[in-house]
Amino acid sequence: MVVVEAKKCVGSKTFEISVDFEEAIKIKTGEGDITNALNSNGIYYNVKEGTMASNLDLKNAFGTTDLHEVAEKIIKEGELQKPQEFRDAEKGRKIKQIVDLILRNAADQHGRSYTEERIKRGIQEIHYHFDNRPAEQQMLDVVEKLKPIIPISIQVKKIKLTIPAQYTGKVYGILQDYKDNEEWLPNGDLEVTIHIPAGMQLDFYDKLNGITHGAVRSEEVLK
Repeated sequence: MVVVEAKKCVGSKTFEISVDFEEAIKIKTGEGDITNALNSNGIYYNVKEGTMASNLDLKNAFGTTDLHEVAEKIIKEGELQKPQEFRDAEKGRKIKQIVDLILRNAADQHGRSYTEERIKRGIQEIHYHFDNRPAEQQMLDVVEKLKPIIPISIQVKKIKLTIPAQYTGKVYGILQDYKDNEEWLPNGDLEVTIHIPAGMQLDFYDKLNGITHGAVRSEEVLK
């Protein structure tokens, strides 16, 4: 059992509980049992100091004073502390995802693909700091920083998309990493110009068409 803290801020108050990390993760995905996850016998303002939250504050913040109901809301809606080993594993997965994207999309000056070993060595040489941004976005940053030490480039396509009005809200987030400009048409449709690595087009269109049922119109813009 890995015990961590979960907390949720409501107004000026912070409410904390002690939980089993793995069980809390299950609850966040709708599968866990709060009785198995909860490792504290109450709701606290500060778990480490043992300062219990008052029933009045719990009632005002959560609409109930029931321990299990409040704890479940804190886990689902609040912030769950991540153990170091979990953060390390997350970072490892992100790095692998970015390296895989580079291998799929990048080439040298002769159009040949790079090896995984060479890309990883290059990343070590530039001391790139990986963060929480999407892998697709960081991949482009990594390639730009690799250019001074290895001849590397990515074939990028410029595409104009027209998205029917009824789907714009659902797909808008997918477009953010690639969007150059946008124009809202009089009928509510969204016209967007994107730049996207050629090797990522299929996955991108799969996501887009899965939401819009193929209703998006696309046109490659020749440079």
